[in-house]
Amino acid sequence: MTESEMIEGRRYRAKPGEELRVFAYGSLMWRPDFPFIDIQPATLYGYHRAFCITSTHYRGSDAHPGLVLGLDRGGQCLGRVYRVAPEDAEATADYLHKREMVTGVYIPRLLKVRLTDGSDLTALSFIADRKHPQYAGKLSAEEVVAKIRDAVGIAGPNIEYLRNTVLHLDDLGIGDCALHRILRMIDAAKEAT
Repeated sequence: MTESEMIEGRRYRAKPGEELRVFAYGSLMWRPDFPFIDIQPATLYGYHRAFCITSTHYRGSDAHPGLVLGLDRGGQCLGRVYRVAPEDAEATADYLHKREMVTGVYIPRLLKVRLTDGSDLTALSFIADRKHPQYAGKLSAEEVVAKIRDAVGIAGPNIEYLRNTVLHLDDLGIGDCALHRILRMIDAAKEAT
């Protein structure tokens, strides 16, 4: 199977006449670029947010690959759930496929997430494919810093992606996590030069 066949085979198709819910854990939190009815904090169990995806498109290049976030197995992830109206669900699913499935490094999945009121719902999200060549695996903070610090892709500097994600984690009340530490390390290195 070719990469393009795999990408097309992983296309999520929205159910006609039904709302679509989308779980965001990275750039979709701060730049969804699709219409939605509302947005709520939500927790996904069984996966965690990690810089585990090598980026040579949006936030890096072939010459200087960057890193973007993926949902990797284990732990939990606090993010946001968007509710998309039935009339926008198909176009949103198509948009998300085009945006997230540039390569086959993500697997679209319907996952159970928990809202702050304790209720559960199912939302579309994109998990890391550990078998894909772009899967970077578990990296140390120092390795992440080295890859992100100077990488730039068609969507801009990799550091901008990290900074925007950290700002939105702050909005969700996640005030100090691994991403905050990585950002502090990069900022300290830049100040030292």
